[in-house]
Amino acid sequence: MLKDKRSHGLWELSAPPAPPTTVLGEHVSAEVVIVGAGYTGLSAALHLAKAGRKVVVLEAVEIGFGASGRNSGFVNAGLWVMPEDLIATLGPVHGNRLIGLLGEAPREVFALTERYGMECQADHRGTYHCAVGASGLKQLQARQAQWSRLGAKVELLSAGDTQARTGATGYTGSLFDPRAGTIQPLAYARGLAGAAITEGATIHTGSAVTGFERSGAAWQVRTAGGSVSADWLILATDAYSTGATASICEEQVHLPYFHVSTAPLGHNIRKTILPHGGAGWDTKTILSGFRLDAEGRLIVGSVGALRGTGLSIHRAWAKRHIRKLFPQLGEFELETEWYGKIGMTPDHLPRLHSYGPNAIGFSGYNGRGIAPGTVFGRELARLILGEIDLAGMPLPVSELAIPAFRGIREAYYEVGAQVAHLPIAPA
Repeated sequence: MLKDKRSHGLWELSAPPAPPTTVLGEHVSAEVVIVGAGYTGLSAALHLAKAGRKVVVLEAVEIGFGASGRNSGFVNAGLWVMPEDLIATLGPVHGNRLIGLLGEAPREVFALTERYGMECQADHRGTYHCAVGASGLKQLQARQAQWSRLGAKVELLSAGDTQARTGATGYTGSLFDPRAGTIQPLAYARGLAGAAITEGATIHTGSAVTGFERSGAAWQVRTAGGSVSADWLILATDAYSTGATASICEEQVHLPYFHVSTAPLGHNIRKTILPHGGAGWDTKTILSGFRLDAEGRLIVGSVGALRGTGLSIHRAWAKRHIRKLFPQLGEFELETEWYGKIGMTPDHLPRLHSYGPNAIGFSGYNGRGIAPGTVFGRELARLILGEIDLAGMPLPVSELAIPAFRGIREAYYEVGAQVAHLPIAPA
């Protein structure tokens, strides 16, 4: 997008076209105006429009321009935070409510893709959290025990079973989660947009919001070419927030994350990697993940930005890492590469913010945006429709809080990833 081949990489090359949209060029009225055409905003628009509400979505660039079009495409159940830690942080009411909601969130994603016939490579065959060393296996054992006490049917696999199920060498075990799966993330965002339009929502791309304020009983949201007056306002811009919504972005510490993909693998090799579907990622602090797309390309991702010295360092690391994990590949070439950023919060939990009367939004997905964003958008719609109140939301309302030393920490993450991916560092 924007003539940048490293912004969306393989996903832009392989996604179906986005549904037709226009730039906002006049004043319009709506019941709900949504800022941001990512998973949360589009899911909210879809559910509101289906319920008969007049909805207008404003997107600064294109559908799925932010993290929704750049991520790994893992449709996970739950968050990075261990279940018991989540309950300890949020309390039993919101903690258990959030765990229940997100445990079933992948099912909602795949139900939507089927209901609206989205061409997004939806694969509901689980994921593998792969253990590195004894400490990684111990971490997964604790995670499995906590999920099992909550009734989740997650399975701890041995080193041998992990290699057989993933095709990857060197892991000491893995946690298989059958609730999860994979998707083509940009195609899913475009599919959500198409479904929302089908239900009656209007989406304006190339329509960055320049300001918004409450005027009487309505919100007035301005762009360079027009404005929207609406009873409700949803802010759903998250880590790519700029301009009038920049404070949402400033609340997060941004972690760079990149991907590379090979050319489509030969049929025999392809059968040895994730033969039963799904995806994998490891327990390292500077983690990495792997999956296949529908054409048999191997996709590998890790922490780091593909710019400056990081471009050659991360590209070389990716080749070494692939050879180590999948020696059966032999010689291969990388076909595409791209990167983006993950918005991290101090406790690795999302935020629910109120921006004034009838103004609401979720943010801070910490690298878990597909399934949570989909169901959080649905919950925002339910709030506006009067089906639940703020007390019934999956998170308590919190105030925006800017983290200390944000810029220094972001620079540390980018440089630290380069150091970790040098040949002298552990692969």
